[in-house]
Amino acid sequence: MIQYEFKVVPAPTRGEKSRAAKTTSERFALALTNLMNALGRDGWDYIRADTLPVDERAGFTGTKTSFQNMLVFRRVLDAASAPASLPLSAAEPLPLGGPRLGAADAPIGAAPSLGPALGPVLGPVLGPANPRLAAE
Repeated sequence: MIQYEFKVVPAPTRGEKSRAAKTTSERFALALTNLMNALGRDGWDYIRADTLPVDERAGFTGTKTSFQNMLVFRRVLDAASAPASLPLSAAEPLPLGGPRLGAADAPIGAAPSLGPALGPVLGPVLGPANPRLAAE
């Protein structure tokens, strides 16, 4: 199984000046190219760009939502740096629920015996579902 690690970085907000890049879009493309090439040299593969909402402070008590452009990269983890993952087996069931609090491993006492279910009382038109109640 291939394991990946991910890196999310903010997309550039300004272009880089260059003699070859004259327009705003060319400067922005140059900034993006330089960022992607720098991460690519370190083994990061570009996956996608996302625009995500972020809540920010506005004044003393208010908040406003702005949107940030993020670039997502990934690279394959090598076997030496990968976290050890234990395969699940059928003999070891997954624990249910959340973490257990306290030291109680077994239930305290036995549950009371309730007896058979008798069914609901249906009302005066159809009579009760329990014949013992009809005789009273």
